[in-house]
Amino acid sequence: MAGAGTVQDIDALRAARAVVVGLGASGRAATAVLHEVGARVTVAVPDAEEAERADLPAGVAVVADRDPHRLAELVAATDPGLLVASPGVPPANPVLASAARAGVDVWSEVELAWRIDRPSTRWLTLTGTNGKTTTVGMLASVLAAAGWHAPAVGNVGTPISTTVLDARAGGRPLDGLAVELSSFQLHFTRSPSPLASACLNITDDHLDWHGGPEGYRADKARVYEHTRVACVYNVADGATRRMVEEADVVEGARAVGFTLAAPRVAEVGVVESHLVDRAFITDRHTHGQVVADLADLAHLAAGSGASVPPHLVENALAAAALARAAGAAPEAVAQGLRDYRGGPHRIELVATVDGVDYVDDSKATNAHAAAASLASVPPGRAVWIAGGLAKGASLHELVRDRADRLRGVVVIGVDQQPVLDALARHAPEIPRTRIDPGEHEVMTAAVSAAARLATPGDVVLLAPACASMDQFDSYAHRGEAFAEAVRALAAQA
Repeated sequence: MAGAGTVQDIDALRAARAVVVGLGASGRAATAVLHEVGARVTVAVPDAEEAERADLPAGVAVVADRDPHRLAELVAATDPGLLVASPGVPPANPVLASAARAGVDVWSEVELAWRIDRPSTRWLTLTGTNGKTTTVGMLASVLAAAGWHAPAVGNVGTPISTTVLDARAGGRPLDGLAVELSSFQLHFTRSPSPLASACLNITDDHLDWHGGPEGYRADKARVYEHTRVACVYNVADGATRRMVEEADVVEGARAVGFTLAAPRVAEVGVVESHLVDRAFITDRHTHGQVVADLADLAHLAAGSGASVPPHLVENALAAAALARAAGAAPEAVAQGLRDYRGGPHRIELVATVDGVDYVDDSKATNAHAAAASLASVPPGRAVWIAGGLAKGASLHELVRDRADRLRGVVVIGVDQQPVLDALARHAPEIPRTRIDPGEHEVMTAAVSAAARLATPGDVVLLAPACASMDQFDSYAHRGEAFAEAVRALAAQA
């Protein structure tokens, strides 16, 4: 690949030969945006029929081959000056690797959006292993309460590049963006200079894609690069603080911690029932500013009488810190948190049947998320529906730390042994029911089994700690099946 020079901004894009690798939501958005600004666009996919189904703009070329090495050769023959990689395409893919070796720019769709958008819009960016979508939703809600038009974009589902191009083309002007970033998106992202940034937490995930834990953490740490005002980190997760310390930020940017404890100077935290800011006020060395109350989050608790889960309080603190860095008033923080409604399949009360709350947290697809979900249930009150595709993960620490919450366990999924082994070792006395992996109506059987284990005041909690693709199309499909089974149970009560 000879390349066509380094592409710097939207003006250079108008003359660029660009290849979009992959056609997920980000790839389709990048293709449309590049075509709209006048680039000569080629899409590279394994299957040409995939491109046909995507309904690409007229004039977009397609190269396709199931052999990634042959596809790399086809891409090289277009002599691109730029590749835009879909998040699902790993950096070791021959198409991307060969382009990088040839000195061709490889961007994420996030990078493309920044090159189009800069410097007009204030970006507030966040990442983390768990809690990203909830936090970015809270942040967007707070910014809306502050009078900003600053939608949640990025990994949350709405491509950033489409949003910023629409605004440039005469749509409603943007006051800012609440940007959720995955580690995949961050890998090929270099230029953004956010107003404020955050990493909520970091636990090993997607290690095959990143080549190991070091690569995963390095990509997550990119969220802090070039931050202008505040780098928000988790006081309880030292790795996030180290990321801030090592980041190349704009001079004057400050480290701001969030904590479930009383905040110290340069932190936001909790004092009694109050969310308190000691980072963004002038007298922070002697005082704190109440910005919200736990009562503002009460609607997010898992069922009647349940406390607000600690991880949701952490999410709210991170959102508050990012919004305060952008100048949001305390009243906007409180109002925004009250206005926020959790996304589907995230600690969502489906129904109360015979005094038992049935809660859908199908989004809890790993041990860290499931542990946070179980922590929201009073001790001895959880009938836990767990299991699925464990992907080699150990669940021993999860069960050891949350065994006190369990009334009973219903084990689903094709890969049940990780759950059963952890229960045998750390909670042998807890009753359990195993749903045969060959059961056609998996969730109906699971909900019926959970109802038999539960007593009034309990919470039947779907927080599987595993991926869903063994028996369901997605975590959303799994959650919908749970909700349908619960509603059928309620109709029989």
